[in-house]
Amino acid sequence: MGEKHPITGGTTMQDQTLARQLLDFLQESPSCYHAVDALSRTLREAGYTFLPEARPWALAPGGKYFTVRGDSSLIAFRLPAGRPRGFLIAAGHSDSPTLKLRENAELPSPGGAMRLSVEPYGGGIWRSWMDRPLSVAGRITVEAEGRIETRLVQVDRDLLVIPSVAIHMNREVNKGTALDPAVDLPPLLGVGTEAGSFRALIAREAGVAEEAILTTELFLYPRTPGTLLGIQEELIAAPRLDDLQCVFACTRGFLAAGESESVPVLCVFNNEEVGSNTRQGADSTFLTDILARIGEGAGLSGEDYRAAIASSFLVSADNAHAVHPAHGEYADKNEFPVLGGGIVLKYNANQRYTTDALSAAVFRQVCRMAEVPVQLYSNRADLPGGSTLGNISSAHLSVPSVDIGLPQLAMHASWEVASVADTGALMRAMEVYFSRTLQVLPDGSMQL
Repeated sequence: MGEKHPITGGTTMQDQTLARQLLDFLQESPSCYHAVDALSRTLREAGYTFLPEARPWALAPGGKYFTVRGDSSLIAFRLPAGRPRGFLIAAGHSDSPTLKLRENAELPSPGGAMRLSVEPYGGGIWRSWMDRPLSVAGRITVEAEGRIETRLVQVDRDLLVIPSVAIHMNREVNKGTALDPAVDLPPLLGVGTEAGSFRALIAREAGVAEEAILTTELFLYPRTPGTLLGIQEELIAAPRLDDLQCVFACTRGFLAAGESESVPVLCVFNNEEVGSNTRQGADSTFLTDILARIGEGAGLSGEDYRAAIASSFLVSADNAHAVHPAHGEYADKNEFPVLGGGIVLKYNANQRYTTDALSAAVFRQVCRMAEVPVQLYSNRADLPGGSTLGNISSAHLSVPSVDIGLPQLAMHASWEVASVADTGALMRAMEVYFSRTLQVLPDGSMQL
């Protein structure tokens, strides 16, 4: 478990080191495209081979591989030395609520100002985006020697701001004034800015001629880097903790895991925040397509592959609501997570989370092996919550599934707050999970 930090008590030096590495990952990942690019580099450095979906695959026992769909979703896996007995899957998502720029973004505004037209992506706390430095990141498509290529773009400087209306002009602002996305949220690019300046800027940042840009897919991101805070630096505050904190911890556990007779599979999907029903979302064939190709590449017959699917398990990892220090009334009286309390098992009677008695027991066993704490979350019965990747993925892949997460505050704000210790807890649990071999016995019982 590591030595106790001399000041932070329950937070170890290992946890703090891991949290600072998480901050580095978040800084590398201003958009879903950058997050998957950063993960791809990490996997390559760890010896994983990239497999394009549009080419035939030649898989070898003991091989380590990954593939990417839509520049924003990723699946990594490794084959055991022998015949695979099933799949141990973990899934998170690469996207977070943000504001997406229109293709024709420039918006001339009163006072000689130039703003950028945006549209909300997901359900964000939009007031938290105001009055702070912002910039843009994402991807563009360009024509290069007759081909259409995608390029990552990040304007790595303070570029934009969404200014509030002064309280002298709106005395009701502190009473919860609603924001109109078309009126209040377009960010200010400059004053006296010439038409076409923004597209020219994107071309310069991408290193291409302006006329080579075919289309853009750009999003706003907060410029202020994440940080550790709290009197003992036991908290982490940063953009995009939902869900890159889980993605980071699951990836670290995946890479650190030992040998297994099951196939460890790490999934990072895009578009969870808008329903997942895209070609690179959890509500697509991405996962089932890849599992089928793994089965074929491992030499499994159709019957063997179906048996392997029946001997599989899915961990859906997406952050959970910690009890709020000012509003404990929003939490269930008995099942409310706390920051620093460990991994959260998420329950919902209407199956918006997939956790059931069997899947919860399996994951609790994993956490016992990893010596990490587990806590429970249920929405207050009269406050329905959101769904996540588990039930969406299970509609395509019929395997036992558990929904988990890490507790956080201010979910879907431009900045979110979580615990330093909980990241390490999830990493250790996923290291154990991916190191085990799942056995489903004839009576339906499971053994790891």
